[in-house]
Amino acid sequence: MLDDDTEELWVFGYGSLMWRPGFDFIDCSRAWVHGYHRALCIYSHVHRGTPQSPGLVLGLDHGGSCQGVVFRIAPSKREKTIAYLRERELVTSVYLEKFVTLRLNDGSRKRAIAYVVDRQHNQYAGPLSITEMTQLILKGAGVNGDNSAYVRNTYEHLLRLNIHDAQLAEVVRHLDCNASVNTLSANMQKK
Repeated sequence: MLDDDTEELWVFGYGSLMWRPGFDFIDCSRAWVHGYHRALCIYSHVHRGTPQSPGLVLGLDHGGSCQGVVFRIAPSKREKTIAYLRERELVTSVYLEKFVTLRLNDGSRKRAIAYVVDRQHNQYAGPLSITEMTQLILKGAGVNGDNSAYVRNTYEHLLRLNIHDAQLAEVVRHLDCNASVNTLSANMQKK
């Protein structure tokens, strides 16, 4: 639940919020959250898949730490931003809206809204092998488009921020390998 705070709002992004926030913000910067990590652990039934052919999206899961982006929202945009985020992130209730403490580049700490995976929800995939992740991602497409594009966009944005995510790097390598095999196969069929 949200504080009664009417001051600035801080929002932590670790996936698509980093590259497609969808709300007005004053500024943004890198931030670290401890006690949670970024993981491809949620079956997507809407945004990047369907119930019949689920995709796989990121969740902020318990344990470890996560580097991402924090957005500072003006008090006048607070309620509008919260309403937007709830509509976007809570569509199937797989995320829990929580306040987390994060650390900024300058060492200061802020409390920010983050959307944490609900491990009890039926869309929680838990730990999967790279092969299982890749298969889901390759098949997934939803109202916001292709699951592979989501994974690549997130990975590329992290690289631009100089944030290394070993799991995403491995998944993207597998996606690229599959794309190369499919292209080679298509070219051979043309001959």
